[in-house]
Amino acid sequence: MSSILFTNARLIDPETLSDETGSLLVRDGAIAGRPGPDDSPAADTVVDCDGLCLAPGIIDLGVKVGEPGERHQESFRTAGRAAAKGGVTTMITRPDTMPAIDNPETLEFVLRRAQADTPVNVLPMGTLTKGREGREMTEIGFLMDAGAVAFTDGDHVTRDTRVLSRALTYARSLGALVIAHPQDPGLSRGASATAGKFASLRGLPDVSPMAERMGLDRDMALVEMTGVRYHADQITTARALPALERAKANGFDVTAGVSIHHLTLNELDVADYRTFFKLTPPLRSEDDRQAVVEAVGTGLIDIICSMHTPQDEESKRLPFEEAASGAVGLETLLPAAMRLYHSGALSLPQLFRAMALNPATRLGLASGRLAEGAPADLVLFDPDKPFVMDRWSLESKSKNTPFDLQRMQGRVTGTWLAGREIYRAA
Repeated sequence: MSSILFTNARLIDPETLSDETGSLLVRDGAIAGRPGPDDSPAADTVVDCDGLCLAPGIIDLGVKVGEPGERHQESFRTAGRAAAKGGVTTMITRPDTMPAIDNPETLEFVLRRAQADTPVNVLPMGTLTKGREGREMTEIGFLMDAGAVAFTDGDHVTRDTRVLSRALTYARSLGALVIAHPQDPGLSRGASATAGKFASLRGLPDVSPMAERMGLDRDMALVEMTGVRYHADQITTARALPALERAKANGFDVTAGVSIHHLTLNELDVADYRTFFKLTPPLRSEDDRQAVVEAVGTGLIDIICSMHTPQDEESKRLPFEEAASGAVGLETLLPAAMRLYHSGALSLPQLFRAMALNPATRLGLASGRLAEGAPADLVLFDPDKPFVMDRWSLESKSKNTPFDLQRMQGRVTGTWLAGREIYRAA
């Protein structure tokens, strides 16, 4: 048995929402307790945290890795390095690959590649319909047996409500979690900005925030009809929040997430057509951003994710309307989240409740907490460390971050997976 004693640490506990100085003992890959100030248990390794923050490792729900089919944008090797450097100990990967992960054989390939090339945990999702085309549902049971932890077609919204209702009914019978992208597909098709004065002045094709509300309303009706376990991948507008609140009040098995980009950026950051800021859904107004931040604080929105979407240079260096959507975020998730901490909008325990505990709870994982017996998946970080983001220093193969050259705070010092060190800052 091996043991590690972390001393002089600022322990960020998302379960008790506490932030206090103390020690943490790890034995044989699991958390063994918190020794008191007068205790000095023997340990093989002692790590003096020097007052830095020690928190559960981040569980990032919705990471895009380019294997199979788009390895030139991101491989499991580069994504794994980026995750470890960013304090992410578990990646929940998306199935919107080429080909899509809609059969057990493709899923098994992904798991083999992930196990061989990544230092972090990788839990893959499968598609809800074959080819993400919204016409025929996948064999959800076989995919679950092969290791799929959830099912989603990503931003390909199923237009045929009958097909979707059948898929949700089947998922409900198996206890599967379905992750949906709440948008009205007709209104949002071809849009690259949120409707408003800014989009009009820039001449960009836009979409009303109501498209998100309409998509969520349809999904909530189907959840009520089928009783499926449901997670909205991104809620980004104030107008969608009442529908989410009603669904939770009615006792539906519903959770929601939001990307760190929609929590820390707004539509004005697009400025003069900066394509690194082109996302799906598009960046919203400042009022929407503040409403969503408040919803994370109250717990109405459960999960913060990076929505890591690598795109190569050729895909981004195009006119704004034609450029690919998405941004990388595995390494920038934590420092971007520190913006919310330093602004006083959210505390560190609230942030790690949304980035670690809630994703673990939703997926039935034992990690995401500092409780005794939990896996010792940990991140040590300095929330105050200033730096200027240089996209060329990222471990990700693609460098499409909207935070390039921005002043940021928050650096990961070390990352541990089941008590094994997988990253240590130089």
